[in-house]
Amino acid sequence: MDIKCAYRFRFYPTPEQASTLARTFGCARFAYNHMLRLRTDAWMQRQEHVGYHATSAALTALKKQPEYVWLNEVSSVPVQQALRHLQTAFGNFFAKRARYPQSRRKDGKQSAEYTTSAFKWNGSALKLAKMDAPLDIRWSRPIPKAAKITTVTVSKDTAGRYFVSLLCDDAVAAKPEASGKVGIDLGLTHFAILSTGEKVAAPNTFRKNQAKLAKLQRRLAKKTKGSNRRRKAKFKVAR
Repeated sequence: MDIKCAYRFRFYPTPEQASTLARTFGCARFAYNHMLRLRTDAWMQRQEHVGYHATSAALTALKKQPEYVWLNEVSSVPVQQALRHLQTAFGNFFAKRARYPQSRRKDGKQSAEYTTSAFKWNGSALKLAKMDAPLDIRWSRPIPKAAKITTVTVSKDTAGRYFVSLLCDDAVAAKPEASGKVGIDLGLTHFAILSTGEKVAAPNTFRKNQAKLAKLQRRLAKKTKGSNRRRKAKFKVAR
């Protein structure tokens, strides 16, 4: 049975890789916001629907203009994928599954998506396009040898941490049906109580960190907006 699996790991880029990723994030964000504005203006001014193929052609023309030549400095795949994500966002909006697409912010979470033509995977190391060395990934769990990586998404959160998500196609053998049955009762004092009498304790992760979070938020509220101290305090809250 073929299934899709996703694996997420933290990684630590070199200064050169961080610089490349920063430019890639910026180009992908610019393409998304620019084409969002183009599609919005086309409808508001001319009641014209602009789809993915039209925005792709517009991006190609944009890259040929001298003032936008910097778009060619990064891999074209993440920039192109940003247009696909915009198309998906509009599809969700028209299907009434989501609100109207919003511009991506520079101070928010940053991400870039690479398809198979923009990365190399040898079974133990991952190298992205426009980079000379593989990413320094903390492999917290192994990737199945039979798994085929189809998409790599690199992200940076507001606390400055880098993560890589791998979407894989994997073949999994069907498990035999279990002969026994067990009832599960979710509770308040315990996370779950099984019909066998076994009790599963609640992790209470939030309660354990609630006091620390409140303290950091109070410190953040006292910092001057726009200052480096407020930026550092914001990172601590995000962590």
